Amino acid sequence: MSHRDDETTMREMLDHTVEAMSLVSPLARDDLDSQRVVYLALLQLCQVIGEAATRLSQEIRDAHPHVPWREIIAFRNRLIHGYDTIDRDILWAILTADFPKLRAELEAILTTDN
Repeated sequence: MSHRDDETTMREMLDHTVEAMSLVSPLARDDLDSQRVVYLALLQLCQVIGEAATRLSQEIRDAHPHVPWREIIAFRNRLIHGYDTIDRDILWAILTADFPKLRAELEAILTTDN
């Protein structure tokens, strides 16, 4: 994959991360249980982020080992293949604790690699 493709993919990951964070910001954890459409939207955003991570070149992943690429991809796989056993507490923790870090990491990569 070319540098440009990696950049586009990371920008898409960043956009979806920001969108998920904006959906989560006004919510409480219990809202994942009571607002099904929001829950499903958040799942979709997480799946797309994970799928995008699979499309990044190995070169870019190797150049930024501090980003948990494998975990992002594994989370996507869990959402896709284990959709009926998703722990909403874990999903909430990822959305509220891990996504802000992912956002910062992607922004830093996009700023320094260009």
